[in-house]
Amino acid sequence: MRWVREHGGYVIGFASLFLLWHVAAVYLVQSALFPPPGSVITRAVALFRDGTLVANVAISLQRILTGFVAGSLLGIPIGLCMGSFPPVRRILDPYTEFLRFIPAVAMITVAVIWFGIGETSKLFLIIYATVFVVVLNTAAGVASIARNKIRAAQALGATRFQIFCHVALPATVPYILTGMRLAMTNSFVTIVAAELVAANNGLGKMLWDARLYMLVDDIFVALLVLGLLGFIIDRIFRWCIFLFAGRYSPVV
Repeated sequence: MRWVREHGGYVIGFASLFLLWHVAAVYLVQSALFPPPGSVITRAVALFRDGTLVANVAISLQRILTGFVAGSLLGIPIGLCMGSFPPVRRILDPYTEFLRFIPAVAMITVAVIWFGIGETSKLFLIIYATVFVVVLNTAAGVASIARNKIRAAQALGATRFQIFCHVALPATVPYILTGMRLAMTNSFVTIVAAELVAANNGLGKMLWDARLYMLVDDIFVALLVLGLLGFIIDRIFRWCIFLFAGRYSPVV
């Protein structure tokens, strides 16, 4: 019963989505450009069996996770420094605010010019799409710590390092994870755009080839896989927030 209460809504939601999709494709639109879910799933199974889908998903996920981890590892310490030290924030804030409004998609041409069409350019774009979201959320988490908690720790004789480890960092974890959760969305958007422009494999390349040859079922397979991957990864992040930061964050 507990599983039904926690996950029944998702099951009903997905079932309703596929039902509406089927009704729209079969009875309303009736076009070869809008295939029903059964046709798309059948095509997905065929692509899975011949290894095409697995190979494209694996390479896209590898690019996403590598760039995302690198961007997060870069953004977290920068955000901690900006939130903890006002002079650092005043110095870095103009750069952060300026660059974060230039979308990663707009940097594709620059990335190709600098790094070519290999893996480095794609990793650069994902790091770029990730780092600023993580920086801002981490800095906001540090800045939002209640001052009375820090004063209480100081009154108990805690050093600055102890205050950071036992007060500031735990209270910032929900913000860090939320920033990473939002940055993951940017990573998905960026990798698809990058693979559309310059790649020999990946889900973005799969979408591009399907468009060139009007393989509508393949297009919907790629879209469906992207949505499912994003949903699964987002559930993992929500579970991590609940597991590691539920004490500090009511939103999970």
